[in-house]
Amino acid sequence: SITGRKKDIIITAGGKNITPADLEAEIKQLPIVSQCVVIGDRRPYLVALVTLDPEEALAYAKEHDLDPDLEALAANADIKAVIMAHVDQINEKFARVEQVKKISILPADLSQEAGELTPTMKVKRNVVAEKHSAAIDELYG
Repeated sequence: SITGRKKDIIITAGGKNITPADLEAEIKQLPIVSQCVVIGDRRPYLVALVTLDPEEALAYAKEHDLDPDLEALAANADIKAVIMAHVDQINEKFARVEQVKKISILPADLSQEAGELTPTMKVKRNVVAEKHSAAIDELYG
C-alpha cells in the first residue's frame, strides 16, 4: 500500500494549490541551511521548518563569535534573522499566497534514523509535521 502523497502539493485554507518543492529548493540555496520543509496544508499562510547545516553553521558561528553548539545556534536570533532575510528575498519571486511568512529553526538535522527522511534522502512531510507539531503550532499561534 502507498502511504503519503502522490504529488507534493499544499492546499492553503484559501484553496490555493502550492508546490513547496520550488520554495524549499530556493531556501536551501543559503549555505547554512541543510533541510527545509514548507508547511501550510489547510492553514492561512505558509511557514518553513529549517535545519542548519552542521559544518556551515559552525563556520558561521566561528566567523561571528557565536556559541559553536548547534542547538544554541538554532535558537540564536542572529541566525534566524539571516535565514529570514534570505527567505524575504526569495518571497519577492513568488506570488503572495506562495510566500513563506515565518520560519522555525529545528535544533537537529532531519535524519533517516529518526524516520524523517527516506533512504533516497527525501523528506517525509507527514512524519516531520507530526514530530514537530509544537513548533508548527507556535508559528501559527
